[in-house]
Amino acid sequence: MTRGRSLTRGKGTVLILGATGSVGRHAVAEAVRQGYETRALVRNPSRASRLDAAAILVVGELTRPETLTEALDGVDAVVFTQGSAYGDAVAAEAVDYGAVKNVLEALGGRPVRMALMTSIGVTVPGGTHDWKRRGERLVRASGNDYTIVRPGWFDYNDDAQLEITMLQGDNRRAGGPSDGVIARHQIARVLVDSLASDDANHLTFELVAEHGPAQPSLDPVFAALEKDTEGSIDGVRDRANMPPSAEPDRVRQDLNALSTSKT
Repeated sequence: MTRGRSLTRGKGTVLILGATGSVGRHAVAEAVRQGYETRALVRNPSRASRLDAAAILVVGELTRPETLTEALDGVDAVVFTQGSAYGDAVAAEAVDYGAVKNVLEALGGRPVRMALMTSIGVTVPGGTHDWKRRGERLVRASGNDYTIVRPGWFDYNDDAQLEITMLQGDNRRAGGPSDGVIARHQIARVLVDSLASDDANHLTFELVAEHGPAQPSLDPVFAALEKDTEGSIDGVRDRANMPPSAEPDRVRQDLNALSTSKT
């Protein structure tokens, strides 16, 4: 795959990170269903019994970049579904941010398509979600093609709430299900669908479900959104409330290293 192009649907190798998690399991199944050669990163294969049997298990730890080389070898796309428990600052830095950094380090500049799951409300500053936002910034700064998905509250949908809806600006900030709800399998579909969509490339959006039927194709939904500004490390409509100049030194160094590697 070359930079600036989407995958051909059903062709290529996709690595799912956070594969044994509640969204990751669905992403593995969705990637298999769409015909991709699907790798699932696991720390312990004995805990992967619920994954689709067609997936290829690869052993590694997101917090240890030296263990990711084999998993990333030859992949065309990476889907990030890992996430830390809300409120755990140490885990947030190591998992929500560190995992993205480690994957980029292990790739060594080789371009792949990326789909990153973070969270609705990620731009509300001052909490552990700041590390998810910093992970987003790494993806944008890396020069890779990407889609960044910020889902609402998992599995609060009622039976008729199936219409996938994408928002921008991260303006729903109540901090509860009133901000929007979305089923885990719908999140997985959006993440995997984005890999083969030119319309989804360089998008950042919040993801919720509204009342109505599920769309047969998400391309028109992706196409209706505004792409991120070229060269920006933030989403197109994000509030400018976390200035890069005020970031921790280690974060600024990581961003600077990515910028330097592209020149």
